Amino acid sequence: MIAKERRQDLNATTMLGQGKTVVQAEIDSACELADFLRFNVMHAFELAKYQPISIAGSGSVNSCRLRGLDGFVAAIAPFNFTAIGGNLASAPALMGNVVLWKPSDSAVLSNWKIFECFREAGLPDGVINFLPADGPVFGDAITGSQHLGGINFTGSVATFRHLWKQVGDNIHEYGCFPRLVGECGGKNYHLVHKSADLDSVAVGTVMSAFEYSGQKCSAVSRLYVPASLWPALRTKILAIRAALRVGTPVDYGTFTSAVIDRESFERNRAFVEHARASPDLEVIAGGNCDDSVGWFVEPTVVVTTDPTERMMRTEIFGPILTVYAYPDTDDFASVMALVRSTSDYALTGAIFARDAGAIEEARDELRMSAGNFYINDRSTGSVVGQQPFGGARLSGTNDKAGGPHYLLRFASMQAVKETTVPLSSWRYPYMDD
Repeated sequence: MIAKERRQDLNATTMLGQGKTVVQAEIDSACELADFLRFNVMHAFELAKYQPISIAGSGSVNSCRLRGLDGFVAAIAPFNFTAIGGNLASAPALMGNVVLWKPSDSAVLSNWKIFECFREAGLPDGVINFLPADGPVFGDAITGSQHLGGINFTGSVATFRHLWKQVGDNIHEYGCFPRLVGECGGKNYHLVHKSADLDSVAVGTVMSAFEYSGQKCSAVSRLYVPASLWPALRTKILAIRAALRVGTPVDYGTFTSAVIDRESFERNRAFVEHARASPDLEVIAGGNCDDSVGWFVEPTVVVTTDPTERMMRTEIFGPILTVYAYPDTDDFASVMALVRSTSDYALTGAIFARDAGAIEEARDELRMSAGNFYINDRSTGSVVGQQPFGGARLSGTNDKAGGPHYLLRFASMQAVKETTVPLSSWRYPYMDD
């Protein structure tokens, strides 16, 4: 149904409600959502196949089964991916849980269309409950209930921390220890080695930084490039950026549209103003912000001389890319250490190199810097079943949506031992010696 009869309803509501272009809506609300539903079912069947060892002739048979949690699961969805809303609610339900689904205030219609599909497909009343609500009111209600079994969350660090603290404060009230699953965004990087293909770097960086106005959790917002390569790469990036059309998502020639709301617009404008005022930063492209009709922030490229500047550390969630041209005299290991230590996030990152040794070195040295690591590809575009998604540090609990392990977070396993022969004696053999 989602892949066929209701596909264009989902695409249209995502385009109009969340400002996605036709291709961004299609890969999200249709393709990714269908993938989540299909792969989660497959993963659930595979997980259920596991059974513990039963020793032949022992007189007992061992088995296990997956049950739901001891309480409801609250699914708190973001605005930026329609599919995430559907997955946050349906994955716990698939594993046997009752779900309270709070959509983002900025994505109610597209999420409601998913809920309608679930009901039309035969989902019983009361399994998934669609509850648009004020965020703090919803958070207080779920964390204040003794029946809370878990929270499945995508959103800001501040909100997830607040919910975690509320659960901690109320822990003595619950009938279980609630499971907390969260994905909170990132300060994602592209690291360019001296052996990189600059055309590939330019295309991948522009796509990752400016698609959907940088409002993907995985979007690149910091770029590290050797100083000797920066003039050539700058020319390539700015040429592509200049060709991007910003406008209404219903125009098929539009590459990207407005940011989601006034709050986002003001946050992005504040960072642009900071870049223009700072002696360590230079705006080399874009920087225009227009709220006369919608909340438009022009794709913006900023260069910094300070690799620890706030714009290299802080999540902006908009179409702003900050570039640091590192000295060619710096050894690559020290550059990787800088990349690894600058941000408190660890969601996505990419290395661009043709040198096999540099790639292997980066694969090892940057293993804790990103939950999803890309080699010669952009930091966005994870596919369900191919690149399970999630990060650690302040990026979240790294439970990998789109992979099999994600479902175990919403299941409680029961182990069963069935003895088929009578228990005949309480004495141990040594007692008779």
